[in-house]
Amino acid sequence: MGGRTMLVSTPRDVDALMRKIPKGKIITSALLRQKLASDFDAECACPTSTGIFVRIAAEAAEEDRAAGAKRITPYWRVLAKDGSLNEKFPGGVKAQADNLRAEGLEILAATGKHPPTVKDFEKRLVRF
Repeated sequence: MGGRTMLVSTPRDVDALMRKIPKGKIITSALLRQKLASDFDAECACPTSTGIFVRIAAEAAEEDRAAGAKRITPYWRVLAKDGSLNEKFPGGVKAQADNLRAEGLEILAATGKHPPTVKDFEKRLVRF
């Protein structure tokens, strides 16, 4: 009985895929992992390492912005599988919401302990 083939990608691969998400579009972390796995002929991509690499890309993007870069990795376009924003991104959900609003997306307020979400996020998902 065999197991599934799991991809443990690299920060560079994750960053490269994130850079392909067009303005006004979004992707969930689950779909990001699905696309990475497909690109490398694996059955799935490791959620832990991929999540860490998304965070690394986000931090690097903000370092690039601080250094004067005009084009940075659009990490704010990556959402949780339910369309919610990522509290661990640089600047928290407020900064992510501001970036998404600037691209024409509507953000729904947090409810209880659940972070803000993108309204009708399914309609904005990127299709690779």
